[in-house]
Amino acid sequence: MAEAFSLPQAAVLAVSRRDPVIESVHYGQVAAADPEGRLVAAWGDPAVPVVLRSCAKPLQALAVITSGAADRFGLEPRHLAICCASHSGSALHLQTVAEILDRLGLADLYLGCGVHWPSDRAEFDRLKRAGLSPGPLHNNCSGKHAGMLATALALGTRPEGYLDPVHPVQALIRRHLALLSGVDESSLVPLPDGCGAPTYALPLRSVARAFACLVSGQGLPEDLRQAVRRVTAATAGHPEMVQAEGGFNTVLLRETQGRVIAKGGAEGLFALGLKEEALGLAVKVSDGASRPWAPVVVALLNKRLEPLSPDLAGLARAEQVNCHGTVVGRVEAHPALFGLLPSKPSAEEVWP
Repeated sequence: MAEAFSLPQAAVLAVSRRDPVIESVHYGQVAAADPEGRLVAAWGDPAVPVVLRSCAKPLQALAVITSGAADRFGLEPRHLAICCASHSGSALHLQTVAEILDRLGLADLYLGCGVHWPSDRAEFDRLKRAGLSPGPLHNNCSGKHAGMLATALALGTRPEGYLDPVHPVQALIRRHLALLSGVDESSLVPLPDGCGAPTYALPLRSVARAFACLVSGQGLPEDLRQAVRRVTAATAGHPEMVQAEGGFNTVLLRETQGRVIAKGGAEGLFALGLKEEALGLAVKVSDGASRPWAPVVVALLNKRLEPLSPDLAGLARAEQVNCHGTVVGRVEAHPALFGLLPSKPSAEEVWP
């Protein structure tokens, strides 16, 4: 039984400090890799298996393009961005997903994502005041599922059953995932995600490689190269769709203006790619928390994105505020993470 609880090698990523006391410690791993899978840097065990969860969404959305669905149904960049989203269920998000379904000629009952309350406060309050219950559009994964429905129709299959791992939609997504991550497709065992879609466990360094390929297209067939260009341009151009205003994922996309493509997932996984350098990064917080994401990612990008925008630089020490609005502590990245990645390479070292 003790072996079932054995932990992979982890290192300190961040601490929560209520000055002068360290109140909590977040352990985890970091991997940085290039499009060929070469490990550039690591902190903790870069081979630790992690479940992709919502970090897979930009990778899953590639099928919307390679299947021909995006062009057939006239999906615009903002629609592609919501297909990559863990959205908040705001009015804007609901409208955008509903537009996709309208172009498909499908009702929201075809969405297999399930139902939960929106995290957007205005929409939550609206539903409560009206005595209404949330619907599948409110699910933070509804955009991804709308994209999968579009893919099903474009492939000439019925939308029912699109979540089955053997369905052509999921087979296409799995093929893309194998190509980007470098993991043999036969070893990708489907696991159930929170929204019912198949997800997969990969070594952390393979997640980093997948995001290096996502931002570069290097080593991919031409249809996938075109797909990664369109998906990354969509998320960079519409960061408000990918999470929500004020969310770290949205802030990072907006402040880096296309230089970084990123997606967070459940249980503390965050993945990103640096477009100019074709470098992928993956961060796993062992306790599943998302609280350390901002300071850890900003620390890792410190030398690669000089100078950081003031809004990003300020997140290196994320403030903890109590119910009186008083700053009572900070979450700070381990100092070594600021130098984990070398300075930005010279022009001749950057991937073409």
